[in-house]
Amino acid sequence: MSTLVRPQSGAMIAGVCAAIANRFGWSVTLVRVLTVASVLIPGPQVIIYLALWIFIPKEK
Repeated sequence: MSTLVRPQSGAMIAGVCAAIANRFGWSVTLVRVLTVASVLIPGPQVIIYLALWIFIPKEK
């Protein structure tokens, strides 16, 4: 497992999904699909995504 950083390449919006996928060794596409699916149900998902965007450091 690698560290949790938002990658410079492969990021679509902010790189949050790519960072999570890289950290846990999952498919980036799977994480993106799950993120979009979770936004369709009520809850604080968008706020959590924005918080992760702020708190996960960008790759150097």
